[in-house]
Amino acid sequence: MTHLIPTHDKPLRSIIILGPPGSGKGTIGKTLALAGNHYHLSSGDIFRGLSPVSPAGQLFSTYASKGHLLPDDVTIAIWRNYVAGLISTNRYFPDEQLLLLDGVPRTLQQAKIIDSYIEVNHIVVLEMADIEGLVQRMKKRALIEGRSDDTHENVLRTRMEVYEKQTKEILSHYSSDLVTKFNADQSRLEVLRDILMKLCTLDA
Repeated sequence: MTHLIPTHDKPLRSIIILGPPGSGKGTIGKTLALAGNHYHLSSGDIFRGLSPVSPAGQLFSTYASKGHLLPDDVTIAIWRNYVAGLISTNRYFPDEQLLLLDGVPRTLQQAKIIDSYIEVNHIVVLEMADIEGLVQRMKKRALIEGRSDDTHENVLRTRMEVYEKQTKEILSHYSSDLVTKFNADQSRLEVLRDILMKLCTLDA
């Protein structure tokens, strides 16, 4: 009976996708998942899916409304629980699929905590120089998708500033050999082309 529910004790083979809010991490992650039969996991989808009346949901709402991040230990605890659920319900197969991480880790402390649970195969960094364009893109997305956390411009700018600071710290935690930066000011197809050409050279 103990083998009826799948479990996984080894580090999860992962590709981390980093990029400022609105840079297209989700689109790139979903497309890479389809192209390689891997699993794209967005932390945003996990946290926005929390029940607003649950303790975790209320805590997330409090932080997100100010453009701030959840405490690192809470973030990783929620992430681990969600991944365990994916494995136990046969939606994610860690022995066969790479885990495409979009939104985790988002701080240096998260990167240190998550080291115990993942094996980083590569880190994709989406870079965009047009910050004003990013802000306007996110405001438009908020109206289309009903993302209340993306509607206030001051909150968006705070998120940009937090991202820049935290990403530099995260990247300092990993070997530079694992990191490739891509110009995300190109079209989505051009960005995807560049990423696929790089990842095809990896022994994943």
